[in-house]
Amino acid sequence: MPEPKKRDPKAPQFLEITIQDPNGKLWSKIIAKEKVFSTGSIGYYANDKVTNPESGEKYQIGMNVTLIGSKP
Repeated sequence: MPEPKKRDPKAPQFLEITIQDPNGKLWSKIIAKEKVFSTGSIGYYANDKVTNPESGEKYQIGMNVTLIGSKP
């Protein structure tokens, strides 16, 4: 895999993502871990299931957070 074009030396090892509704009711907190994507870009990736606290219905979350300009 090619090296990323750029890195962020001040980036943490993970991000905590808070999922809440517009009224501030918490659905979940998930952790996005550092990742080197198949394209060579770097950033964070999170995948989890969250539950709507009002209905009990479950949702699946898949999230990429990519450093702009890191793709080789």
